[in-house]
Amino acid sequence: MRADAARKREQVVAAAGDELADLAVAARKGETARLSLDKVAARARVGVATLYRHFPTREALLEAVYHQELTRLCEAAPGLAAGAPPDEALLTWMYRYLDFVDSKRAMGSDLRTMVASGAITQTDTRARLTAAVEPFLAKGIGAGVFRSDVPAGDVVAAMAGAVFAADPADSTQQREQTERLLALLIDGLSCTSR
Repeated sequence: MRADAARKREQVVAAAGDELADLAVAARKGETARLSLDKVAARARVGVATLYRHFPTREALLEAVYHQELTRLCEAAPGLAAGAPPDEALLTWMYRYLDFVDSKRAMGSDLRTMVASGAITQTDTRARLTAAVEPFLAKGIGAGVFRSDVPAGDVVAAMAGAVFAADPADSTQQREQTERLLALLIDGLSCTSR
């Protein structure tokens, strides 16, 4: 792919991610909307034809956004783990995970279609998230902050559980409740929680 074509592709993916983040904020206010490819193209400052040249379907674009955002989330983990106390760093990363999940809710049925087709697998996502949690736990265990008997996979399962257990009746309250549940998870990881 030529450099200018690759740059335009990245612009489209970034614009779609920003648009999904805006839709997630709107959803928390009770508004419903679906990703508009015309808006994505305008936001990316490319023509709709350029968007379709890189992403022939809505699902192809959303798949690229999903994978890029998951990669960013996971790649941020080592830096966050190194830069702050383990409990604070992990909680900060968990809030980023929550932002990631919120923006995926805006994908709605498109995300379900991608999962059903195998374009996105829960197994791969869970494995990548588990690997991202490991540096936080390692630093926390080494510092005597976190318990050593909780594997990273359990932390990821608990994070997902917090997201899905929160009351969906009000999206603002759902977010606040999920944040409280994630804070409880951090407390449960603490050496002093036994």
